Amino acid sequence: MKPPQPPPLPPPCSVTVVTEHSSSSSSSPSISPATTSDMWNYIWIPFLLSLMKEVSSANAASESKIFLPSASVAGLTSSCPAPDPKLNYRPIIGILSHPGDGASGRLNNATNASYIAASYVKFVESAGARVIPLIYNEPSEVLQSKLNLVNGVIFTGGWAKTGLYLDVVDRIFKQVLKKNDAGDHFPLLAICLGFELLTMIVSKNNDILEGFSASDQASTLQFIKNINVEGTLFQRFPPELLAKMSTECLVMQNHKFGISPETFQGNMELCSFFKILTTSVDENNEVYVSTVQSKSYPVTAVQWHPEKNAFEWGLSMIPHSDDAVQVTQHAANFFVSEARKSYNRPPTKEVLDNLIYNFSPTYCGYAGKGYDEVYIFTDKIARM
Repeated sequence: MKPPQPPPLPPPCSVTVVTEHSSSSSSSPSISPATTSDMWNYIWIPFLLSLMKEVSSANAASESKIFLPSASVAGLTSSCPAPDPKLNYRPIIGILSHPGDGASGRLNNATNASYIAASYVKFVESAGARVIPLIYNEPSEVLQSKLNLVNGVIFTGGWAKTGLYLDVVDRIFKQVLKKNDAGDHFPLLAICLGFELLTMIVSKNNDILEGFSASDQASTLQFIKNINVEGTLFQRFPPELLAKMSTECLVMQNHKFGISPETFQGNMELCSFFKILTTSVDENNEVYVSTVQSKSYPVTAVQWHPEKNAFEWGLSMIPHSDDAVQVTQHAANFFVSEARKSYNRPPTKEVLDNLIYNFSPTYCGYAGKGYDEVYIFTDKIARM
């Protein structure tokens, strides 16, 4: 005997529709083909719409993800390239102190006091270097010993243009050139007053500076036509940021002196040593040279303040936008990258004994003007 067969299954999603017949008192079930087709539409259309929505969401999610290389791929191992033996990954920058306390005597009125604004230290540290203070009025042999511990030097802003300070700047500048001539890549960045002092020293004319009205002023930088920024302070700046610097006030000026392009180009010594990269205009639309680069040495001088955008708050016109802070960072990165090329590898113990970490900064920002923090040095230097 054949085994009993199970009853036939109804067709998928079948629907039984009862229709009324007026010619008979009884009714019988029947399937309406048209109604079945309509019911299929009711079921499939929402299903398809839901499916399309899920696919669209999945595509959007995958587009928003950043896929990183997988370290689990068979045959691959995690490894790091060896550091370049020609580079110094522990660079030290010497920053020359300036006469006074940075606060018109409110913090320390000793006649032998000198200071370094903490913003210059932070500027250097933000790019991966450490600082040794070069205290300008220390004995020359002490200053020379510290100069032998560093891989680059910064001349800061300020006001002193005569006497011992000018002499020390002159001596250090000549040492920088001598180190480079001897084969050590030793960069110098001169900021604001530093720019002015180098202009005086290189031109051999202490009266070459002119008056400008650029105190507490944010400005643009106008690049010299067809200038090549390779090998200059602007080498690492993204093209879009360079373009903005010509149209937006992204750099901070705070000076009363400078030099016009005409005066600069009229001095043979300046033209032989430097090339002009940018100019700027003061509040009276007078044009002055704002960035120069040595033609033969890693020496850059800027009339503006690259350190202030990220690290100073006392002046009302300092730009603090994202683009302005990028200006600070890219300038710092370039200078410290130049210092990494220095061959100088001083003894670790001597470096540690002279780092600025041995000193404590003084907060002076409560006055609402000037610097936020300064390191102050006197004959009786107080260490932490």
